[in-house]
Amino acid sequence: MVVEVRREVRPAWAFRLPRGSGFDGVMRRRGAVLERVVHVEDEPVVVRAAQPAADRVVLGARAASPDAGEEAIARMRFALGVDDDLREFYDVFRDDPLIGASVRMRPHLRPARRPEPFEVLVWAICEQLIEYERAAAIQRAILRRFGRCAPGWDGRGVLRDAPSAAVLAAAAPAELEALGLSAGRAVAMVRVAREVASGRVDLRAADHERGWARLRAIRGIGAWTIEVLALHGQGRHDQLPAGDLAYLKLVGRALRAGDRRARATEDDVRAYFAPYAGWAGLAGLHALGPMASGGGAALRFAAAA
Repeated sequence: MVVEVRREVRPAWAFRLPRGSGFDGVMRRRGAVLERVVHVEDEPVVVRAAQPAADRVVLGARAASPDAGEEAIARMRFALGVDDDLREFYDVFRDDPLIGASVRMRPHLRPARRPEPFEVLVWAICEQLIEYERAAAIQRAILRRFGRCAPGWDGRGVLRDAPSAAVLAAAAPAELEALGLSAGRAVAMVRVAREVASGRVDLRAADHERGWARLRAIRGIGAWTIEVLALHGQGRHDQLPAGDLAYLKLVGRALRAGDRRARATEDDVRAYFAPYAGWAGLAGLHALGPMASGGGAALRFAAAA
């Protein structure tokens, strides 16, 4: 039996539904509707989101039970950021000399997130220090080999969800290497999956820092990976992926009088965004300007435009 759950949401702040689908193929757009499958306790739930008016977002879920449908909708609300109230950020920084113009022009801008933080963590490992196009190809290969599938809302086509921690924990690193990951990243991904699958790391726990510390103990998991997880998987607006090439370029040029070849250090980036404490991740997207809505190589989890 399949039940349908429908919820109408009034956004807490200026909001626009993302325009496109991700390069990994997990989310797809049909007309004005976004659609993806979310797994709740291994139960596939197909979720759709539409924005028929500026002040109204409609979410629907098809699931085996009402509880699973409600949980999937809650996760999609988090992923879209529809309940995020950014008024404080707007009031404080709308006249800021660096980002004020972007804040006023795009009050709806927010970091794109995923319904499942483990998905963000795994994809971040794929994207360490390589071109985004290559990383996206590896992600799609992982989806085909280890991902979970479900029919689309209307029964047409197949929706793919990222693999569970349990599935990747049981994988051999060589299997991931065969899909394009380097040997070190393949080992790191399996070790991360084992930490999450065993419950030693709870990515949904309120104490994020405890999980971060345990993940950082794994070789190959550095500050950038944790900061991507925090911003795009755990809703931490205060976390900025300082090692991202886009920020190293942006701050390098700012510190070196527009030298287009200049590169800052991660410490330079953190110092540059220190005035935005509590909101550094969101401020960074505004500082990048048009790049923040283009989903370029610097922004793996492209923000809603």
